[in-house]
Amino acid sequence: MTKQQPPKLPVGPVDTLAPLLARLDAADRLPAARELRNLSYGLLGAARSVVDVGCGAGRAVAELTRRGVAAVGVDVDARMLAAARTRWPDADFRAGDAYDLPLGDRSVDGYRADKVFHELAAPDRALAEARRVLVPGGRAVLAGQDWDAFVIDSDDPALTRTLVHARADLVTAPRAARRHRTLLKDAGFRDVTVEVRTTVLTGPDALPFVTALARTVADTGAVDAERAAGWIAEQRVRAGQDRLFAALPMFLAAGEA
Repeated sequence: MTKQQPPKLPVGPVDTLAPLLARLDAADRLPAARELRNLSYGLLGAARSVVDVGCGAGRAVAELTRRGVAAVGVDVDARMLAAARTRWPDADFRAGDAYDLPLGDRSVDGYRADKVFHELAAPDRALAEARRVLVPGGRAVLAGQDWDAFVIDSDDPALTRTLVHARADLVTAPRAARRHRTLLKDAGFRDVTVEVRTTVLTGPDALPFVTALARTVADTGAVDAERAAGWIAEQRVRAGQDRLFAALPMFLAAGEA
């Protein structure tokens, strides 16, 4: 699920992505994640041709294709595109980014961007590009998490708050998801709707997500490594006792071009 505008990564063997792909696959298999993907497909309405921007390893493109949709996956990361093509050899994957899609004017009737807009410094440019490739009346769907609103139960709520906000500060636009509705309306989309679903993570399955958050923050020096390690240890105990709890609101907005 690598999204638009991260630092360019060197192209290497697909198997160097194995740990990341394993984490993404684990996240995609969560029932809440499947529900959100299906909801985003439904919000595309009757679209029969869709561009999935920031397609990553291509799961959504494959699922849309199985639904009879002519889906095109676009991503900036050449390694992710290689993985997607290996996994789904019959699907259509192309290099490109949210500001410069490899599609003609008015060439698709659906636009989907899942966990993309928090990586964009200029979302208005991305939505102008969305309008360029959409036919009149085409549907755009934006989905993503609010990085500032990650809820994690802990015996140290102050440290947890610091970790969550420090992680959010590493994101280009951590609060972009709460602006999806406004962004679509400002770009001229009509009949804009917004829905919120909360992804709940519990037990051992949630442990990789919360520990990755703490490790990422510790690597920046924003939180002392020893304090982060102690927090991770607490979460491991919670996971072993089935007491780990995390919740993340996911925002889905849709509109008509």
